[in-house]
Amino acid sequence: MQPPAWPALSSVACSGPWTRWILGFSFLSVAVWALFPDKYEGGDRVVSRSGAFTATLCAFFIAEIGDKTQIATVGLAARFEQFYPVVIGTTLGMMLANIPAVLIGDRIAEKLPVRAIRIIAAVVFAALGVLTIARGDR
Repeated sequence: MQPPAWPALSSVACSGPWTRWILGFSFLSVAVWALFPDKYEGGDRVVSRSGAFTATLCAFFIAEIGDKTQIATVGLAARFEQFYPVVIGTTLGMMLANIPAVLIGDRIAEKLPVRAIRIIAAVVFAALGVLTIARGDR
């Protein structure tokens, strides 16, 4: 039986100088995007707790697909062969890691210099883009 062709195809598709250019321009695009603040178009409408919960649940579900936490969870579930303790443990671990960030963020959100943070982020992404393009195949 022959091995699947997709690993070889993906390594070919993800190599070469054009990948460096795509990555570099992606960094530059994010740099430009970081300079423009998001516009809230909801008027004075109050967001319910369930709306905030649903938006956060969806955002984190999409952002966390395939990250190292999921890979660690799969490894732990495979090693211990105990579904519920692993799910409960990973959930509580993520909550312990994220709750302080949410509480601190809620307290200092109004005090942060958002414009300065936006400019610094844009400069960092622009530098990453330029370095990625300029470094070549080193």
